[in-house]
Amino acid sequence: MSRSLRTGQILVGLASFSATALCANSTLFHGGTIITFDEASQLPVALHGSSLLVTGDSIAKIFESSDNVTLPTGTEIIDVAGKIVSPGFIDTHRHSWQTAYKTLGSNTTLAEYFGRYGEFTQAGTVFRPEDIYYGTLAGLYEPLDAGVTTILEHAHGTFSNETSNAYLEAVIDSGVRMAFCYAFHELSNGFSFEEQLANFADLMKNERLNSQDLVQIGIAYDAFIQDNNNTRAIVNLVNSKNVSALTMHFLGGPWGNTNSPSKLDQLGLLNGTTPVVFSHASYVTTDDAELLRKHDQYISTTPESEMHFKPASGYRALYLGNWNVPRNSPMSANQAFTLATRSGALALRRPDLGVLATGNKADIVVFDGDSPNMLGWSDPVAAVILHSHVGDIRHVMVGGEWRKRDGQLVTKQNRTEVQTKFLDSAKRIQKIWLETPLPEMDGEFNGMSNVDYVDAYTIDAVRGNGTGY
Repeated sequence: MSRSLRTGQILVGLASFSATALCANSTLFHGGTIITFDEASQLPVALHGSSLLVTGDSIAKIFESSDNVTLPTGTEIIDVAGKIVSPGFIDTHRHSWQTAYKTLGSNTTLAEYFGRYGEFTQAGTVFRPEDIYYGTLAGLYEPLDAGVTTILEHAHGTFSNETSNAYLEAVIDSGVRMAFCYAFHELSNGFSFEEQLANFADLMKNERLNSQDLVQIGIAYDAFIQDNNNTRAIVNLVNSKNVSALTMHFLGGPWGNTNSPSKLDQLGLLNGTTPVVFSHASYVTTDDAELLRKHDQYISTTPESEMHFKPASGYRALYLGNWNVPRNSPMSANQAFTLATRSGALALRRPDLGVLATGNKADIVVFDGDSPNMLGWSDPVAAVILHSHVGDIRHVMVGGEWRKRDGQLVTKQNRTEVQTKFLDSAKRIQKIWLETPLPEMDGEFNGMSNVDYVDAYTIDAVRGNGTGY
């Protein structure tokens, strides 16, 4: 049985059709401003006074709220008048297992990160499976709370069979949509490359993984520059397995050209069916950029990390020396919004994500339009990009299921228990790191000739002879 309702009937029905279930089979977001996408102009488009119907895990219909529309029986109706309905955001580079490091690296640099916090440090022996599990789970609550519905995880907390299994379990338990890119690496803790290959094969047969469709396995690898059996094994895996993505760190310039698009092109990995995502690419060359365009592969920019870790600080110095006054903004709000939504989906070759359209997955974020910082908006895209914060996010759906409702996270786990266990884990880990001496950074960086460690200029906000630290 179905029903046909006009606007007045829908509004009257708001109270009678409210529900507290974790997931309704059918949900109507009624009467808001919906950000869709116009394929012809390649720009976001705002539909005011509109409604969006979710059935199962997908968007069934987008229509004007005044239209006479037949709704499935039992449809839950959510009043979004005055609110902004947006596609979920897509994060194409994350290391969720590192949540326990929070605030430890507030003044760190990328060079220090390599020797202190990365995958080849003491982390491989200090982090236990329970640390990986609760760190990842707590870490994924954060992006879900902020409206991030899809993540490409460069999963380099794969220090053993046990930590890898715990990692994947946490991801599935979180309810986020993810390309879980298992990192293969030469570790010093005894977990051999061959054991990693076997562990990866086991994870691909994991029952929980194969009984759902939000989380899919991918591959992360950072040693393509090495022409050895390990690299050949990875190339074979990518070509023979149906993996969701291949990702790697790539910086270029003084950081070296390891994992460059040119190298992956030589290995025949750019022109296949697997999406390839190069993270950072701070010094990408014009030749490499042309290869990416040719093969429709993507770079993941991480602006917050780039500003914090300063891999491209030399570029900023160059720009400061150029005394010109720009007449235009280098990036529009529309372009920024597109990068955070549709472009991320295309990087993963998932056109069913990142855009609110009929048939696409119901990964949806609803912003409060009446908060002090949002009040008065007319352009919903500019409001989201320039004026919103996490507190404005009222609802988040992933695949038609609630992950945030009325401003509160909706989780399958007891959040108090997760928080307690994560804090116990983080306290232990942070104590170890605080007691560990900083890595020595003198002479040449990573043995590279003509690339030396230097002291950056520091800013001191207090008069006197201090350093600002």
